[in-house]
Amino acid sequence: MANGAQAMLRTLINAGVEVCFTNPGTSEMHFVAALDTAPEMRAVLTLFEGVATGAADGYARMAGKPASTLLHLGCGLGNGLANLHNARKGRVPVVNIVGDHATYHTKYDAQLQSDIETAARNVSGWVRTSQSTQALCRDVVEAVSAAKGPPGQVATLILPADVSWGERAEERPAPVISPPPCADDAAIERIADVLMAGGRNAILLGGRALREPGLMAAARIAAQSGAKLFAEVFPTRFERGAGLPHAERIAYLAEMVAVQLAGFENLVLVDARAPVSFFAYPGKKSYLVPDGCAVHELALPEQDAVGSLQRLCARMGAGQAEPVLQRAVRPARPRGKLTAEKVCKAVGHLLPENAIIVDEAQTSGTMLPMFTAGAPRHDVLALTGGAIGQGLPAAVGAAVACPERPVLALVGDGSAMYTIQALWTMAREKLNVVSVIFNNRSYGILNVELERVGAEKAGPRAKAQLDLNSPGLNFVQLAQGLGVHAVRASTAEEFNVALEYALATPGPHLIEAVVPSVFSGLKLRVLPFLLRSLENLPQPVALALKRKVAP
Repeated sequence: MANGAQAMLRTLINAGVEVCFTNPGTSEMHFVAALDTAPEMRAVLTLFEGVATGAADGYARMAGKPASTLLHLGCGLGNGLANLHNARKGRVPVVNIVGDHATYHTKYDAQLQSDIETAARNVSGWVRTSQSTQALCRDVVEAVSAAKGPPGQVATLILPADVSWGERAEERPAPVISPPPCADDAAIERIADVLMAGGRNAILLGGRALREPGLMAAARIAAQSGAKLFAEVFPTRFERGAGLPHAERIAYLAEMVAVQLAGFENLVLVDARAPVSFFAYPGKKSYLVPDGCAVHELALPEQDAVGSLQRLCARMGAGQAEPVLQRAVRPARPRGKLTAEKVCKAVGHLLPENAIIVDEAQTSGTMLPMFTAGAPRHDVLALTGGAIGQGLPAAVGAAVACPERPVLALVGDGSAMYTIQALWTMAREKLNVVSVIFNNRSYGILNVELERVGAEKAGPRAKAQLDLNSPGLNFVQLAQGLGVHAVRASTAEEFNVALEYALATPGPHLIEAVVPSVFSGLKLRVLPFLLRSLENLPQPVALALKRKVAP
């Protein structure tokens, strides 16, 4: 008979969980040893738990099924919480396995003893401590079922050491997952009537609705009814590029969302939430749907968003409507001194077919959607929960899930330092990931927020908390020390050559793009006044300014 760890691995594999991102410790050694009995399980070692959890998130987004993590006790879980938060907000399926002390050892309150369940509940829709070896595989099946949903979620299974090493465990078959239901007939009828009545209507797409089948159905509905298509601000996975419908992403800045949504009478949500401000600001609204705009929910997260859109399309007689598709167009090859805008332009100019972009570029990536809209088809994975440090780990997971596809991680310098250890895993696994680090030597997004939030005028001590220039970060040396080929670029010509080489050469590469901050000096000081003025400007002028700052 197998021990608990061996049967657990067989049960995970039976359930379709074939990758485990690990950072194990003493309590997980029986799980580690059992890996040799389960060659179908790919174990990917990470040097930090936040890399393991972020990689599991990126893997599931692209593979369409959960990976597992293996973390060491409550402290290991704590190190991985930020990227589990991002997975939770993106409704991404993750089976999170956290080792624990043996059940009889916990009463001694050893140095690493902690309340793992309480920590796990912050990011998990399902939490359980397995109580016996005989119950372990049943718990595994329930964890996988909970993770897959719908909706997808983080399921945390806590594995005491004696449950793992105990004997007479029996593996279990895969769980039976029922397909999610579509929206009911009444909801489809009601929303069809709203859209066909005319007026200014918008459809906000999220989740699986941002893949090709959902986008095509939504584009036909829009063509039939005149509705405007939007995408949520930070999509879990967004299929974009030439030949696909365009959906305009909701802006990060609340003042710009108000411009985008001004005048709409109805907003239809498809696996998406009504827009809210990321933070509270003095004297500004948190709920960003304009007054007088009615909100309608076509598909909730636990429902089939694509099927619901297709049924709505049929009900409206839009099946033969001609969707508006993005035409193939690339920006020109950039030249001269390197800026964040020129990096985005080079990405649009050189982006290969079927690429995966992991976008954690923060302020440096504001022009990326515009320059890649007409590039060959690609996927974009965004920072769903706002907890920085996701970009490099998510790129690891995406590359493991899709080894035949090029992965491009666009990451700010501050964000990169949260999980720089991901580069070592890229090198160890020989992953085809190109990491572009925007080195503007500052927390650029926080400089913007300092101006917007209404704090007192910032002096040198305040500004020093957002500055990364003393000492400056050398990402080329950091990457080389972690086994990744790296170069620095300070001109557009250097960046073009570096990106071409990296995309053409297997294995991981890093390009340190030395750029000035997008918002600095006079531009940074003027930004709050510009944002405050938007609501008082004529709508066409306000929209033009919005597109200029954040297309």
